[in-house]
Amino acid sequence: MKNPIWLDCEGNSRRDFIRIGGAGLMGLGLADLLRLEARASVEESVPAKTKSVILVWLAGGPATIDMWDMKPEASANIRGEFKPITTTERGIQISEHMPRLARVMHHCSIVRSLHHSIPSHGPGTTFMHTGHKPSPVIEYPSLGSLTSRLMDSPAGVPAYVTLGRIRDRAASAGYLGSSFNPFEVEGNAGKGQLRVRGLSLPNGFGLDQLANREKLLNVFDARFEKLEREGNIVASLDKFQEQAFEILRGQATRKAFDLSQEPKKQREYYGMDNFGQGALVARRLVEAGVRFVSLSMGGWDTHSNNFNSLKDTRLPNLDRALSALILDLNNRGLLGSTVVYCAGEFGRTPKVNDRGGRDHWSRSMSVLLAGGGFKRGFVYGSTDGEGMRPKDNPCLPADLSATLFYSMGIDPQHELTTPTGRPMKLFQDGEVLHDLLS
Repeated sequence: MKNPIWLDCEGNSRRDFIRIGGAGLMGLGLADLLRLEARASVEESVPAKTKSVILVWLAGGPATIDMWDMKPEASANIRGEFKPITTTERGIQISEHMPRLARVMHHCSIVRSLHHSIPSHGPGTTFMHTGHKPSPVIEYPSLGSLTSRLMDSPAGVPAYVTLGRIRDRAASAGYLGSSFNPFEVEGNAGKGQLRVRGLSLPNGFGLDQLANREKLLNVFDARFEKLEREGNIVASLDKFQEQAFEILRGQATRKAFDLSQEPKKQREYYGMDNFGQGALVARRLVEAGVRFVSLSMGGWDTHSNNFNSLKDTRLPNLDRALSALILDLNNRGLLGSTVVYCAGEFGRTPKVNDRGGRDHWSRSMSVLLAGGGFKRGFVYGSTDGEGMRPKDNPCLPADLSATLFYSMGIDPQHELTTPTGRPMKLFQDGEVLHDLLS
């Protein structure tokens, strides 16, 4: 998307993508366009309740101690400035600055005992997006790419879409290959300026020309040498061309981005900013059959001025859009088959620093889950009295990832094969958290 999705203490966004000339199709990584290769069938050994996932990514590391796991009985330099409020689920309290989410908490589960050992933005993002600690010898695929590889989507609809960039290739397909990378959305949803790389054509280039393989090859001839090195595109062209053509020719995905079809009141309910309208687009993409949508919101790296930043902008915007998404999915009968997963790369220090901020802290953090095969109105795990570390039911990103895929009917121990022939389990170290599942 046009605005920076993350801008944090470790540097600016790295634009890691292939350009093939100008706008529309000429601005694509062709491998992204041709990514819907035939998927290997996976025998479902568990019942599938989840058909789609919307990952709401809070880039920068949100202070979940000020959101989902407040400590009102702790000392002032731990509990901070915010007060907890009751919710629609007895016994669950959240921040006073999320009143709308408090009214939908009976649809949600909070995991309060998540932890890991990587308090750095890039590696932490990779761990949360893949369910694997980063490795120097292998690039693991993101949860969205695994979903794209293992679950079918309707003809003409991409399986995996990202609204906004995720740092350090954490959202990419890794060893699965570029065919399972996400379709990336650029622009500003709040201004109605969305452009999907891979789903538009430049002026003067028609669908009849796209269907003509020879002409398409001529168009890209000057740039193919680089693309071959990136992903063996020429060899893949015959295999993917027909499906790529169907995506461009079809209407379902393009209609999902046309927010003019939504009532004005509904758009305003989500919020007319970039993030709010992006959440509405995510719902429409799920309706169209997209299996995994990643929606990003930056600005959570609050080393200073934590409380003003949260109460003035971050929490109100998240509260409005996320609650609207959950309620809208429920009202449309989609929440039972769609998981909304709200997370960041780590939490923040329980102790407030001398700049009124909280620093990186991965030893304890919380995430919100709603819908799909997960329980509703439930809290999994807890932290100690100061929020320093898990107290009950500690769990890792690999465990959450394994549980998510189990809810999709996919065995977390299912094996895929790397390009070198190495068998690779989906989540080698992940255990299914059965108490989280309905």
